[in-house]
Amino acid sequence: MIKLFATDMDGTFLRDDMTYDEKKFFELHKKMTDKNIQWVVASGNQYFQLKSFFEKYPDTIYVAENGAYIRDLNKVYAVHSFNEETTNTVISKLQNIPDLKILVCGVKSAYVLNSESKDYIDNVKNYYHELSILNDFNEIDDQILKFALSCPPSETEKIVANLKLELANLAEPTSSGHGDIDIIQIGRNKAAGLAELGKELNISLDEMCAFGDGGNDLEMLREVGLGVAMENAQSHVKEVSDKQTTNNQNQGVLNFISEFI
Repeated sequence: MIKLFATDMDGTFLRDDMTYDEKKFFELHKKMTDKNIQWVVASGNQYFQLKSFFEKYPDTIYVAENGAYIRDLNKVYAVHSFNEETTNTVISKLQNIPDLKILVCGVKSAYVLNSESKDYIDNVKNYYHELSILNDFNEIDDQILKFALSCPPSETEKIVANLKLELANLAEPTSSGHGDIDIIQIGRNKAAGLAELGKELNISLDEMCAFGDGGNDLEMLREVGLGVAMENAQSHVKEVSDKQTTNNQNQGVLNFISEFI
């Protein structure tokens, strides 16, 4: 019996223009509430950005920053951050790799250097509603949850392979493709976040259904009771899923939930 629905956002729940069918979700949310099914957003994105999509639904729980920061509007369930030494080492190693744009993601804000282009910073603001622009990453006073990197799309796989070597025993690179790479804490992913939240809610992973499309959804789709890949998901994501739904443009998550309940 499914007691919790968890969804990735970009390429999964959201259309490409970062909208969703709000009327349909309103109706489904009421049905989920009536059946005592918990609604969870499990994303690599920042909490402040994620909550902007669900202001009307204060019962939403966010497994943000790939599972490093778990909270709802009123309660923080878990914060997992890099220690200061590891943070500084990772930043130093990343800055030595050409063609990388680096975003440091903390509890209070995300951080970018003012040396980056205006176009890049303006785009980042779409995903990080709390963003601080600094002269140097040494200015940061925050708990660091992850690092978000941008690189030329054609170089993504090569850079991920390089990062696995460079950051061995420090952190793990994970990618949704398209030039986006997250550097996360070892063992810290969406599945771990959902398991941790499940202990708080007395819901096991077997009682959860999750939706995803990219590499940072693999563990989550593999470990929940019902893993659902989007039609537009990467092939290796589809391979680990139990079911498949229509693509994000056609609101596959909402279609699946509607049929399920």
